[in-house]
Amino acid sequence: MITISLCMIVRNEESSLQRCLDSIKGLVDELVIVDTGSTDNTKAIAANNGAIVYDFEWIDDFGAARNFAFSKATQEYILWLDADDVVDPKDHAAFKQLKEMLSVSRHIDSVTMPYVLTTNEKGEAIFSLRRNRLVRREAGFIWHGAVHEYLAVGGQIYNSEIAIYHKKDKEYTDRNLRIYEKRLAAGEEFSARDLYYFGNELKDHARYKEALDFYEKFLQTKQGWYEDCIQACLKMEGCHHELQNENDRLPALFRSFEYDKPHSDICCQIGEILLQREMIHPAIYWFEQATQLVIPSDQLTMTQASFWTWVPHLKLCLCYDQLGQTERACYHNEIAMSFYADHPSMLHNQSYFQKILGDRYESIRASARGPVQ
Repeated sequence: MITISLCMIVRNEESSLQRCLDSIKGLVDELVIVDTGSTDNTKAIAANNGAIVYDFEWIDDFGAARNFAFSKATQEYILWLDADDVVDPKDHAAFKQLKEMLSVSRHIDSVTMPYVLTTNEKGEAIFSLRRNRLVRREAGFIWHGAVHEYLAVGGQIYNSEIAIYHKKDKEYTDRNLRIYEKRLAAGEEFSARDLYYFGNELKDHARYKEALDFYEKFLQTKQGWYEDCIQACLKMEGCHHELQNENDRLPALFRSFEYDKPHSDICCQIGEILLQREMIHPAIYWFEQATQLVIPSDQLTMTQASFWTWVPHLKLCLCYDQLGQTERACYHNEIAMSFYADHPSMLHNQSYFQKILGDRYESIRASARGPVQ
């Protein structure tokens, strides 16, 4: 069986660290916890769980801190987590099976896992992305970037469905924005990735004009990952919306087609803008396009699964109902419900269609979802 070092960087995480460590008990063989200046009980909690605790002077560089943590690992593989991450108990058996598989397939250098950022009330993923989460120590992979750092990997990569859940319980701060602004003031040259994530920080702080400027600089480098380029276009549309630049919203979205085939979230947003403008038939076209697409298997950036499943069908339900095409509206509502059975709006729609369509309802339901069991 392979052995695993869990490597973490922490600071003032007493409210969440124990939950994280409890979630990986029995899965890892070594705890390496690097503290960057805690003033609470974080280090004591780590030590009480058998962790080897190291101090690292904070230099506004997450990549440097993570590389230091990795340098202290001694086991065959390295797993990295943040203090507000957890492995769900339902995935423990799969995690142990993964360890057994890696013991046989020694050629695998990195294992990606879905990183679930938000969930619905059932705990099902709403926003997620893939990250290289478990890596072979001898491969010597390095973290890059002071903020929104990434682990540069190569070799054989295995895509696992074991999910890491983000359970953020701290208030959102301007820490990352301040780090970027400090680096900018010092005259540092930003990489394409820096430009993109600085744009994100500016947008999150409602500095929309500045965000647009940095997204544009990012796209002009022609060096960004295609997923980030697409997301930049989507975020630019959001900035234009906030600034009431209505004529710039659709061009920002259409620009995303320069980087890859249409993505469902882009198609849905184009449809939404057209629907808001009461251009129902063009809106239907774009929502229909969205229903034909699937999430790319190599998708690494944030994915809102709803746009690839039930959202376009719910929007088509609305469009067709406005056109008076009740049966087609009902059909798409039923498909949407196959993805999200207890969504309040869909349940309301279902009752509405049952009353209007009467005996015809069950045949439409059957055509959309199969016969009632």
